[in-house]
Amino acid sequence: MTRLILATLTAFAFTICTPAVLAERADRSQPVNIEADRATIDDRTKTHVFEGGVVLTQGSLVIRGDKLVVTQGADGFQKGVATAGAGALATFRQRREGSNEYVEGEAERIEYDSRTERARLFQRARVSSGGDVVTGNFIEYDALTEQYFASEAPGIGTGGRVRAVIQPRQSEN
Repeated sequence: MTRLILATLTAFAFTICTPAVLAERADRSQPVNIEADRATIDDRTKTHVFEGGVVLTQGSLVIRGDKLVVTQGADGFQKGVATAGAGALATFRQRREGSNEYVEGEAERIEYDSRTERARLFQRARVSSGGDVVTGNFIEYDALTEQYFASEAPGIGTGGRVRAVIQPRQSEN
């Protein structure tokens, strides 16, 4: 059971935090540490729920939220959902490979599907890296193609706009 929990959380933790840049590769081999006020494990349904000031760390990766729910399908793939309490945001932060810069993200809900390798950030979503920032009601990152998609949240229709700030890059002479 402990192996299943660690494997599930490792897959969730590493992959949820890989927006358009490579995350610190060394994090993959680090142990996953989770702190929460409560944990409920249901082996029958393969559901793991951590609640109350949840902090997940793995190397340079840190995920924070009020609740983290990880489920595993019959096929062995995991889905994870990190949420925050009323008015707050779930967050992640991870160092970029070969750099002292970090990738940071926040949203009311962050979902990750290990089968498709896609992270989805819902409501008040924001992802930043190296001074570049993308905000919107919905941001999806595809780890296979390393592409972002940002729009208003699917099915909500708030008419919200996507915003991006892209910093100029210094030329190397």
